[in-house]
Amino acid sequence: MNAHCGRAKYCKEQAMYNDYARPNMNPPNVVSFARGDVTGDRVPDHVYLTGIMTPGSPFIQQITLLVQDGRSGMLTSVPLRENSGYNPVVFLGDFTGNGVDDILISMTSGGSGGIMYHYIYSFINNTPQLLFDVDVYNEQVQYEVHYQDDYKVKVVSLINHQTYIIDISTKDSGYLDEIYDENGKLKSPISGFVNPLSGLYPVDFDSNNRYELLAYQKIAGRYNADSLGYVLNTLGWLDDRFVLQDQYVAIFGYEGSN
Repeated sequence: MNAHCGRAKYCKEQAMYNDYARPNMNPPNVVSFARGDVTGDRVPDHVYLTGIMTPGSPFIQQITLLVQDGRSGMLTSVPLRENSGYNPVVFLGDFTGNGVDDILISMTSGGSGGIMYHYIYSFINNTPQLLFDVDVYNEQVQYEVHYQDDYKVKVVSLINHQTYIIDISTKDSGYLDEIYDENGKLKSPISGFVNPLSGLYPVDFDSNNRYELLAYQKIAGRYNADSLGYVLNTLGWLDDRFVLQDQYVAIFGYEGSN
């Protein structure tokens, strides 16, 4: 029995996919499904993510985008560069403003850094076009993180030349004593880092039925578990690509009012 057919919404979609899948001892399953017009003909299409389930584990391999044209029934399969992970999800929404749904694919890598893989495809006229590639984003959006005297950490965003200062004076004394002398001076230079993309969320900030993207990246200090905050980037479609619109740094609070 299909692992998902206890969930009613998946049963019909899995049966339709089985007509397409070739016989296999361990055939792909439908792991996420959405319905909407992605081809631009005003007829709703069926959009699937399929993958090979791992027995006894939520890990899924060979995750593939599969689109069934609502008018013709034609099936188009699109392989993904990063095609293994956890909790793959497909979301449909208009990101470019042309009135046609695009396809957002998200999955978790499962690593300790909380890194996620994201892709956005346009599928007009049954032709897949990659609009957002997580690898391209991670290459283009770079940061520098350096500890400063007086219990400060400087975060520099290289893409837009913005600098942010994080006050870490509220961290516990054991942490600070390892880094600073009694006068608040660094004992030695320390650099941190910003993780690759760890979350990409569709948000219609302007309430105009056109989605923007909200991207999360964790700021880490001496090691990955040493979280200092998050960089939040908002991205919007301009001409033929997503561009940075706004950028914020979110930090953690602390107990007490002093």
